[in-house]
Amino acid sequence: MSTTIAYDIEVAGYPWEEVDEITRAYLLQRARTEEAREAVPERTALFPGLGKIITIGMWNLEMDRGLVLLEGDSHPSKEWERVPKSDIIRGEERELLEHFWKILDRKRPRLVSFNGRTFDGPMLMIRSAQLGVTPTKNLVGNRYRMGDLVDLLEVFTFMGAVRDRYSLDYWCRRFDIESPKGSIDGSQVARAYREGRIEEIGEYCLRDVRATGALYKRVEKTILPLL
Repeated sequence: MSTTIAYDIEVAGYPWEEVDEITRAYLLQRARTEEAREAVPERTALFPGLGKIITIGMWNLEMDRGLVLLEGDSHPSKEWERVPKSDIIRGEERELLEHFWKILDRKRPRLVSFNGRTFDGPMLMIRSAQLGVTPTKNLVGNRYRMGDLVDLLEVFTFMGAVRDRYSLDYWCRRFDIESPKGSIDGSQVARAYREGRIEEIGEYCLRDVRATGALYKRVEKTILPLL
């Protein structure tokens, strides 16, 4: 039986004061407005190589079961009570990345994401390279071939033909899928991480991938074959 896995990550950006002076100047120079420049110090997680991956969420659609790889003291897989039908593995960032790539190498799944082609995939590969971990799969691939990589954001913009981009929460509501919104959202991850609320971040990430998987099922046999 083939395997389909929805995935998502959360990244904690480096504190602005820890970014070297030349890089800070470069990023500020790239910002086009004063408002954008003021926001740069709080958005380091969005810049490649300027943050660490603190959680990777995965949801096996055939088994209807999730796995969260979460920063923390190392321990092997065990059931996680915070999200029904899920397991948790904790460890340092390098360990989490190694687990992730081993899973992909072993299962050879079809991967489903929401904006994974332009964010999650590149972030995972670049961060792995920074830490000396070898990726086992190209998570970007050919934009116009949705075989083993399906980015639902690309599906709903028809590979860029539609300019407006809407959030995962928006599309879940359009398809009557339970919204992944919980006690935090993507804009609050950095603050939650600084406050030590790491399990909340893991739960948020895993609920996102569960919703991504449910949304994929709605387009798998409708829109996706046309693309």
